[in-house]
Amino acid sequence: MALAHGSIMASPMRSLLTDLSRYVRCFHVFLAKSTEHQTMKQFVEQQLPGLLASTGSGKSAFNILSVGGGAGEIDLQIISAVQASYPGVAINNEVIEPSADQILKYKERVAATSNLDNVKFTWHEETANEYESRMKAEKKSQKWDFIHMIQMLYYVKDIPAIIRYFHSLLAAQAKLLIILVSETSGWETLWRKYGSSFPTDDLCTYVSSANIKGILDSVGLKYKVYELPSHMDITCCFTEGDNDGELLLDFLTETYEFSKTAPPELKHQVLEELRKPGCSENRNGKVIFNNSMSVIMIEP
Repeated sequence: MALAHGSIMASPMRSLLTDLSRYVRCFHVFLAKSTEHQTMKQFVEQQLPGLLASTGSGKSAFNILSVGGGAGEIDLQIISAVQASYPGVAINNEVIEPSADQILKYKERVAATSNLDNVKFTWHEETANEYESRMKAEKKSQKWDFIHMIQMLYYVKDIPAIIRYFHSLLAAQAKLLIILVSETSGWETLWRKYGSSFPTDDLCTYVSSANIKGILDSVGLKYKVYELPSHMDITCCFTEGDNDGELLLDFLTETYEFSKTAPPELKHQVLEELRKPGCSENRNGKVIFNNSMSVIMIEP
């Protein structure tokens, strides 16, 4: 037995982002188990129109740049909010998204949605950095009325530079919106403690609202912060061999097959940590993780 066991060498941990199809599967479980999109939808419907009140006034067209638009769930809600604020105005919505799979889903979603007659969509299958390089090479500098970066700054190498670049593309009354995990969330507790043990492979960095506020302060940009409470049921993570639980653990640690590749001690510590008050609360026997987000609205 010992021989057989010894021959199954533990494969080293690697970043979840080395396997985009698994990443997307993990992301879908995350969306199913969390209030992430419901919370964002509420913000977009109830608060965003007021925040964009002066942005498009008097314009015949409204230009939106979605940085890391994914499969478009939130993008289409944003477009709907803009349509409500500026009825009849033509909307130009450009999307930067590196995953071909996500762009395909986005296009399917657009095809299945009514009321988009006045909206022109353009997709760029590239990262934010690639977009910037291409625009500079082509000597283009289009101005935008609204730029949003939702849950994507983790995947950017030089965050201050990316924020500075996209901020430079804002028109006079425009706004730059960033949404990412809040410094009050369970993500903060988990990653501040164990982030150095997870394999980011240089493909992602843990950042929360605290880091971004620090960057904006040092660059001297004006902004407002809104907290969005959100939670996620992670109970399945504690059932050994549960498929959703394993995908969620991958997502929480940004690690490919964390349950199989993490050293047993680290796996034990992470599972212990996820149960603690800094990460989660116990509700009716369920472990409910604090998935709170921050919305940071930056002025031109």
